Parts: sequence; C-alpha cells; structure tokens
Amino acid sequence: MSEQVLVHVIDDDQPVRESLAYLLDSAGLTVATYESAASFLDVARQAGGCIVTDLRMPEITGIELVRQLREMGITLPVIVITGHGDVPLAVEAMKIGVADFIEKPFDDEVILASIRSALGKAAAQSEHNAERTSIAERIDSLSVRERQVLDALIVGRTNKIIAYDLGISPRTVEIYRAHVMGKMQARSLSDLVRMALIAGKL
Repeated sequence: MSEQVLVHVIDDDQPVRESLAYLLDSAGLTVATYESAASFLDVARQAGGCIVTDLRMPEITGIELVRQLREMGITLPVIVITGHGDVPLAVEAMKIGVADFIEKPFDDEVILASIRSALGKAAAQSEHNAERTSIAERIDSLSVRERQVLDALIVGRTNKIIAYDLGISPRTVEIYRAHVMGKMQARSLSDLVRMALIAGKL
C-alpha cells in the first residue's frame, strides 16, 4: 500500500484511537488520528484514502460527518464502528453512503479486511476521476466544429448525415473525424463513446 494512502481514524475515545492506529500501522498502513469529526473536517478536502469513524461522538456524530462530507463533494469511503445498540443507526448510515459498519468489539482481521476493501474502492474511484478529468481536458481542446462532429458521432450519426446537418462535405467530415479521434486519443468509435460516457456527455 502506498505510503501516501491514509486511513483517517476519528474517535473521541483516545484508547480506541491509539489501539486502531497501532493495529493499522502494524499492518503497513499509514494512519492519521482525530479526536473529533470537526478536526477531520478541517483537513477533509486534502484527504485521501478512507475514513474509520465512531458513530456516537459529541457535537458531530458519525452520520452527521458523512452528510457533511457528501455536501462538500467528498466521496472517500467511510467505515463506521458502532456499539451493539447502534445497529439501526448504522443501517441509516449505510443508506447515506457508508461503505461498511462494524460492531464493537471487533476482530482485527474483520476491520483490516473492511479497510483494505475501502482503500481498493478509493483507489479505483481516484483512477476514474483522473480519467474523467483527462477526457474533459481533451474535449475542451476540440474546436467548435470538431466538438459538433464528436457530438454527432457519439449518438451514432454517419459521416453523410453529419455532413448534411453541418452543411459541409462528407470528405470534410472525415477530416474533422480524424482530428477528433487524434485529439481524443481514441482507437475506435467505441472507445470514443466510452470516453463520452465517462465524461457524462451521453
């Protein structure tokens, strides 16, 4: 696991924080601990990896933390640790996007497996976001006419129909189409459509 990947442990109970930090550090994971949800929210926009938070905390609860993160557009996976009586609340947390909830006292391997799964999802999401940003930049590099040709291609229009719609010759469409494929770094029309889907253009 990369040293830049962090597991953010949020719990107002210091012994629990320290115990979790020791466990995760022993498993080769990089850990940051916070005594409150508010202290994590101060740095949340720069955070990567995943979050392990207690459900019941003063001021900002685990559920309220998740709500605030989502409102901020932060989609890091969140694992909630709960007491036995908190299961209904944990189910509510799942409904608002928590990746997992683990009941106390928990087995070390159970929480490690959950964290590794969450980190895997976070890495996949990060890759997806990077690809979407890259595709958006390529689309932005197209000229107005190239963008018109792209929009027509991804909805299945033929060169002949595109030429008619834009009032240009089929040969000119072919030239623009080649420019679009080159600038978008697309190997095929299906590749172009996949990129459009990722960028939210379809």
